[in-house]
Amino acid sequence: MAVANLITVLRFPLLLGFLLMLYFGNPGVQLLSVPYLFFALFLDTVDGVIARRTGTTSLMGSVLDIATDRTYELVLWIVLADLGTISVAIPLIVIVRTTLTDAIRSIGVSQGKAPFEQEGSGLGHFVVSSPWMRSSYSISKIVAFCGLTLGYALSGFPQGSNLQAASDPILRVSEIVAWVAVVFSVVRGTPVILSGYRQMRGSRKASTPR
Repeated sequence: MAVANLITVLRFPLLLGFLLMLYFGNPGVQLLSVPYLFFALFLDTVDGVIARRTGTTSLMGSVLDIATDRTYELVLWIVLADLGTISVAIPLIVIVRTTLTDAIRSIGVSQGKAPFEQEGSGLGHFVVSSPWMRSSYSISKIVAFCGLTLGYALSGFPQGSNLQAASDPILRVSEIVAWVAVVFSVVRGTPVILSGYRQMRGSRKASTPR
């Protein structure tokens, strides 16, 4: 297995470790889970850089990378909603968006096209695949995930302490960032969904007897 793909796969047990720290650790352990989570999320950048520099990019690697990102994204949104740090509307929106876009992209993958190489129009390619949009979306998610985790961890410290007092403002700001990430998610998913709709219309017209 290529090194980049190995790093991607190793992110799954790291996610499990984070969940154990968050749900079963004391406030100190939960606080340590913040840099731990940042490291696990940052590996998403590392595996891509290694794949490009070693010339081991592939369709399978691209699909595996997206599958890992989706797992992190959905699990973290659901967990953070379960812990009461964000509205349940956030994971619901992301789940619907993700289900639709990945189902549509699976058609292109079956034809040998990498997920981020399926947009034909210039605008669609910019919104979905441009480095600026992808980086902005990733940064907003990382800030939201780590900020919400930090706020939750600090809320477990003794009432009246400086650490506990910092929890509420951090959670408020992080929730705003979370909604920014959701907006990026919906905006980036829209061209994919519209493209799928056009494909369905085209297929239906082609199959209609003349």
